[in-house]
Amino acid sequence: MDYSELREIPFARESIYEGAILHVEKWQVTCPNGHTAPREIVVHKGAAAVVPVYEDGTTLLVRQHRVSVDRVTLEIPAGKLDTADEDPLECAIRELREETGLCAEKMTLLTSMLTTPGFCTEKIGIYLAQGLTEGDMHLDEDEFLGVVRMPLSEAIAMIMRGDIRDSKTICGLLLARDVIRAQKENV
Repeated sequence: MDYSELREIPFARESIYEGAILHVEKWQVTCPNGHTAPREIVVHKGAAAVVPVYEDGTTLLVRQHRVSVDRVTLEIPAGKLDTADEDPLECAIRELREETGLCAEKMTLLTSMLTTPGFCTEKIGIYLAQGLTEGDMHLDEDEFLGVVRMPLSEAIAMIMRGDIRDSKTICGLLLARDVIRAQKENV
């Protein structure tokens, strides 16, 4: 099924704001019924995120303050692509090393997630990192975070209690759990 009867067709775009991380545009679209409607779209280069899992079943999460929601969050390591055409895998490798000091022997794509498709173009490639070796963190000068190592099962329990609320982290941790289960079954 192609669902073409649901498609909105953009016919005009106006730039509203150009920032370092995102760009806001006002689009005019033709709706399936032939009427036109405005859409406010946040244009984002994209991002990558990583679920690092050690041989012992622990994961490493980052704790940081997110000013937009004024709370300290617990998240999987992640960062934005440097350019819209950057390979998300390269970004994931870089962000894992910068935020945690870890390098991975094996990186597995878990999903490519649309964060908020109702108004934003952001897509996050989420990877499982295995075969980890430790090194030094290399944080950006405006980046302040701490790392927390815990059993993957404890991180999943935190999701279920509502203690972890970041969508990429929830998605990544649940998918990583399932992939690791499947890997163990196939051994």
